[in-house]
Parts: sequence; C-alpha cells; structure tokens
Amino acid sequence: MNVNEAKTILLLYRPGTRDAEDPQIAMALGLARMDPELARWLEGHCARQVVMGKKFRQITVPAGLKEQIISEQAASEKEAVWRPKYVLAMVMALVLLFGMVVIYWLPKRGLNDALAIYQNQMVGIALRGYGMELTTNDPAQIRSHLAQNLAPSDYVLPAKLQEVAIAGCAIESWQNKKVSMICFRTGKHLPPGEQSDLWLFVVDRTSLTFQTVGEIPQFSKVNRLITATWTREDKIYLLGTDGDEQTIRQYL
Repeated sequence: MNVNEAKTILLLYRPGTRDAEDPQIAMALGLARMDPELARWLEGHCARQVVMGKKFRQITVPAGLKEQIISEQAASEKEAVWRPKYVLAMVMALVLLFGMVVIYWLPKRGLNDALAIYQNQMVGIALRGYGMELTTNDPAQIRSHLAQNLAPSDYVLPAKLQEVAIAGCAIESWQNKKVSMICFRTGKHLPPGEQSDLWLFVVDRTSLTFQTVGEIPQFSKVNRLITATWTREDKIYLLGTDGDEQTIRQYL
C-alpha cells in the first residue's frame, strides 16, 4: 500500500469510532504512523471530520420535517426506485462539496473548535488501540522516559489520581507537538488485550492555546468516554475514562 492508496482508504475513516478495526483502515493508519507526510494529512482529515460532525449536530431540525418525510416516503413508493449507483454518486458529490466548504472554512475558525478537535483525537487514540512505549508501575521511570524523549514530564497529578495504579506511557502527537499519554488501571475488569482504562494526556500550554480552558476542570462526553480538561501552570491536561461525570470526578 502506497501513500495515495492509504489516503483513499482513510477518506472513509472517522476518528473515535470502530472504523480502525477494519483491516484496510488499520493498515493505512499503520502507514500513517511511519510516514510524516501522511500523518500530517491524516491529522487534517480528522480535524475536518470532527468539525463536520459538530456542525451537523448543531443543525436545527425544521418544524414539520417528520410529517414531510412520511408524506414523501408514501409518494415515493409509487415511483420508480433510483438505481443505487446514481444515489451513491449524489451522496459522494454532496460529501465532496461539504468537505470543500469545510477545508475553506476551517482555518478561519481558528481556536473556536481546537479544543473539540484535540479532545476527539486524543480520545480516538485511547479507544482505537495503542502501544505503550514503556510498561511499568513506577511513576519515576515514566517521567524519565518522557523527559528523555522531550515530551512533557514535569506534570502535576491531582492527589486522587496519584493513588491510581500506573500501567505505562506513550508519546503521541498533536500538530507536530509531543503529547505525553499516561495510562492508569482503576482496578476494573479489563477486556482481553487491554492494559488500562484511564488515560491522562499532557501537552505544553505553549504548544497550543484553547479558549475557555481554566484551572477548573471542564467535563464533556467524547465518543464513549467522559473527559475532564483543565490547565495548571504551563500544562493542559485531558483525563478520560468510561462512565459519567461522577466517575471521573473521583480521580480529580
């Protein structure tokens, strides 16, 4: 598989979903981890997917739409059915048109959607599977590994989070900036092959600037994870796990 083939396949990829379980998409994602150019392209693609999803969710359903759909459906049953390839062509044309609008519009949005994009990308890493670069329950070894690889290592853990067992760490990327990923085990039963169920992402505050992110944690549901985002001194923290706001509060 070459870079162009991978891009074609990854056009169908939606971050934070089960798409990565598809063998072809998984292979393309693997290539992206090794190819810097493809990785940059994929980061932009994921950013556009997040913004598109957010904008779709903000669309207000027009009044009477349900009744109109039912009426038109009844009428359409009396008409000839379009051939699937024409329907598919129309859908692809609309997606392409919308994508072009987003590509033009995204840079103008600036930081308005930056936090949502960052959250979705980091949660997607936690959910679609990852390889810990260092597996250990020693916090000092984790800090040393991160420091040696020039990733944020002087982070400050909330007191309650310090009581949770550490499983290891990895180094991820956000807009060509290193993000420290610290993995924890809460003690819950984990599915086979999974090593952690609580993830903390730490990035230098100078690497990116988010709107409305203060020292008081902000809670939001991202995919199936509940997340808490806050700043402390020169770091931005993102904590995520399965559950609800009450679940994650016990680690802050």
